[in-house]
Order: sequence, then structure tokens, then C-alpha cells
Amino acid sequence: MRSLRCARSLTVALAVALVSTSALYAQEGRFGDLADGPYDRLIIQNAMVIPGHGGPPVGPYDIVIQGNVIAEMVPFDPVTAERRGDTDRPTGDRVIDATGMYVMPGMTDLHMHLRTQPMELEYVYYLKLAHGVTTLVPGADRGLDSGMTQAAASAANEILAPRLFPIWGWGSNTDFDPLELDDPAMAPRIAREMFDKGAHVVSLGSVSWSEDLFGAVASAVWDAGGITTIHLPPSTNAVVQAVDAARLGATMIEHHYGYAESALSTSVQNFPREYNFNDELERFRHAGKVWVDTDKERLLSEVADSLVHYGVTMLPTRVVYEANRDILRAQSLPWHDKYTHQALINWNLPNPAFHGSYHYDWTSDDEYYWYTAFDLWGDLIFEFNKRGGRVAYGTDDNYIWATPGFSNVRELQLMRESGMHPLEIIKAATMNSAQTLRQERLGLVRRGYLADLIIVDGNPAYNFRFLYSFGALRLDESGEMIRTSGIVHTIKDGIVTNNARLMEEVARMVAASKQGVEPSVVQKPFVAGDVQRQP
Repeated sequence: MRSLRCARSLTVALAVALVSTSALYAQEGRFGDLADGPYDRLIIQNAMVIPGHGGPPVGPYDIVIQGNVIAEMVPFDPVTAERRGDTDRPTGDRVIDATGMYVMPGMTDLHMHLRTQPMELEYVYYLKLAHGVTTLVPGADRGLDSGMTQAAASAANEILAPRLFPIWGWGSNTDFDPLELDDPAMAPRIAREMFDKGAHVVSLGSVSWSEDLFGAVASAVWDAGGITTIHLPPSTNAVVQAVDAARLGATMIEHHYGYAESALSTSVQNFPREYNFNDELERFRHAGKVWVDTDKERLLSEVADSLVHYGVTMLPTRVVYEANRDILRAQSLPWHDKYTHQALINWNLPNPAFHGSYHYDWTSDDEYYWYTAFDLWGDLIFEFNKRGGRVAYGTDDNYIWATPGFSNVRELQLMRESGMHPLEIIKAATMNSAQTLRQERLGLVRRGYLADLIIVDGNPAYNFRFLYSFGALRLDESGEMIRTSGIVHTIKDGIVTNNARLMEEVARMVAASKQGVEPSVVQKPFVAGDVQRQP
């Protein structure tokens, strides 16, 4: 019991605890003109509210935030105001006029990457915040110790960043030897030690070679108060595919792996004889092709029903794979020049030395396989959701031409492509993801919940593009073409960001990263004055 209490206290300290009033207010002003707060009493006035549980917009409301908690939601629609007989508005230290705007919960990105230097951490944090993400589950690209240090700094609001729950590998930061890590009987002891040191999200990737070990680890992590996540590698899908992972107790399945494999007519994928899992071009090529080989009827019935029955969460991260069905589109997205860091572009360019940079012999057949995969994968997401399964939200961005922040909005659009209703998608990105993370005070706009919110110029349930930092084009009442303002403010833990300034800082970092850079191998054919050599 002592270990469980300790684990829970560490988790709270890292992410969602009520920070004491005196500690919060002593730090005001530390972010310059990028952000301010929290406040004794912050008022968001006259806002339409998308609650996050799947319900439609409602309002307007005056939302009262005390410190980092939503304290009151005072309705001010005409009927309620008339019945109340009271038109006095709540007042506070700061009042944000949200007339014509929409408030929804901050989004939780359950799988992404921070990458390494020379790409600044602030580059990722600011893009995520400016696009409405208030909680991140990052891979430990810079090492787990660095990730946990950043998580603690974010929890204390010492840095301007979303809440952070770094992913731990099984046995990370412990002294257990390999045989002990492979022993199912040792799983509870190992999990307790990991959670005593601050673990909350644990990857099952290294234990997918054994059903017994996989199940033991999933159970031990859950009992310790955490969650498990799995990217089912094709190298072990013959042992644990998606239905197996769900049956064995994985909290969530990332990406697309293991689903099509669950409905094959054989127990193994039809790899070509020369296949090598470590050859990324071949790995990703056949990860798309397997969807052509699967039993579609079985996938959309038996497999979907089984996944729902076992209670696993589906975490699609479709945006990071979209390049596979149209690589030229991915390479030419309009924000790359101004907002995609040069280090990220360098890592994205075709190069077998980098993970996720395998588009150096990407064929029309490969794109066909991935178009087919996206369609069937979308059908599976739709059927799973329709049957009562929990779909959550993540991007796996900072890889494969998925620029942070922008990819968060695109992920919503790709989920819509599956047929899910926009309000279901917002629920997936907010309440569903918070519940998957076992953070019960996040994910809703409701009294008593933590003040992780976004204020949007436009109704995102009508058009997800309103969430882009550059907004969306529309006609006003006079017929004039205007551009909306995106997410005007993101509020994380009661701290109000100035999103326009965050994007200015991002643009400054990107401009510095591109100084002296020559056109890349994918840009050269389209640069004015460039002459291609003739054979």
C-alpha cells in the first residue's frame, strides 16, 4: 500500500494536483508577454461551451476560474437570465471577453515525440499549446531523466509547457537484470519500483514476445495506478496481435499495427522471403500491404467486437502515416517554410540513417496500399466506436512530415474521415483521452475540473480548421472574405497563453534554424533558376 500511495502522489505532483494558491500566485509574470496567471479569479465572459463529453455547444456562460480550478459556470442565455432576474456578471482579476467564441477542454495528445537538439523543446511546447494541446505523453527521445525533469517543471509551472507524462520502458530506471525483467512473477515488484520513481505510462513494446509476460506487466502496471501503451511491432505480431493485446489487458493500442493481422487467414503476415524488419522501407511498405491481405468482413465484425469486449482504447495517430499515401502532399504543406523547424525537415528527408525517413524508393504501388489501408483502418475505427469502444487521440508527431501542433488539427480531420461525428472526435481528444490517462479531473468544461481550456474564434465542431493557428477563411455577414483567429488563448493549469505571441516565437526559432540552408533534395526541382541535368 505504501508504494501505491507513493506512486499516486508522484503522479499527482507531476501533472494534475491542485497547486497551492500561494505557490501559484508567487510565480505570476514569469513568462513575459507569452502568458500570465494563474489568477485569484479569472472570468471568461459570454462564451459558448463545448463540454467535451459529446454533447453539443451550449451557452453563453460566464466561466469563473479560481487559481487552476473551474469554480463556477454561470449561464447567461436569455431565458436563464430572465428567470434568474439577475444580470450582474461575475468579476475578477482578469476578464476575457469571449463573445462569439467557443470554449472547449484542452486536448490530450497521448503519443508524440520531443526529438532532440538542435530542435528546441520550446518549439514543440509552444506549437502544441497554440493548437490547443494541454497534456502530452511524449516518448523519451532525450532520455527518461530529462523527460521526468521536464514533467516536474511543467507541473510546477516553472516552464511554459503542457502537462507531461513521459513514456517509460519496462524496467526503466531500475536495477533488475534481463532475466528478472522477463519473469512474469517479478512484474508486480518491478512495477512498484518504477512507480515509486514516478512512472505513470509504461510501454509494453519490449514484452510483446511473450503472452504470459505481456499480461503480467499490463496487470501489474494497472494495479500500481498507471496505464500501458503498445505499438505492436510486426516482428512479434505472430505472438501478440491487437485482439491478443486487448485480451491481455493493454490500456491502449497505438497506431494501426496488429489490427489487420488479427484477421488474416494465417497466423503470420505474408512477408516476402527477403523481408528484414530492420529495413524501414520494407517495414513500412508491408505495414500498408497487410491491409490488402486481411479478411475485411472478419476485421469489421469479429475483431471490432473483440476489441470492444476487452475494453482496450484505440489510439489511431493517423496523421503521422498520411505521408505514406501521398508523399508529395506531405513534403509541400504550406506551413513548412515558416513553422517547420529545419532540424525536423532534415530528419524527414529521405535518408535510411534516420527513423521514419524511408521515402527514398516509395512507389505508386506503396501509395495504393496505404490509400487502401487508410480506408479500411477508418472503417475499423468507425465500427469500433459505433459498438461502444473508446477512441482516444494522439499524433506521434515530429516524425514523417507531421509538424507538431498543425498535425494535432489534421488528426481531428483524419478522424472525421473515418465517419465519426465531430462531437465524438472532440470527446476522443478531451474526455476519452483524459480517462484513458486516468486523469479524472481533466477533459471536461465543468465545475470542479482543472482549468485546462481553449478559447476558439469559431465553433470547432462546425469546422476543425478553426483550431489552426492561422484560422480558416469564411464569408462574414456582409459577404466579405475574412480569416478567423484560431485559438486565441490556451489555458493550462489556470495560466492564460497569448497564442499569437507563441506563434511569433515559433517563427523566430524556425527562421534561425533555416539560416544558410540550401534547398533540399525534394525542393530542388521546384526552385526558380534550378536547371536539372539531362542524361
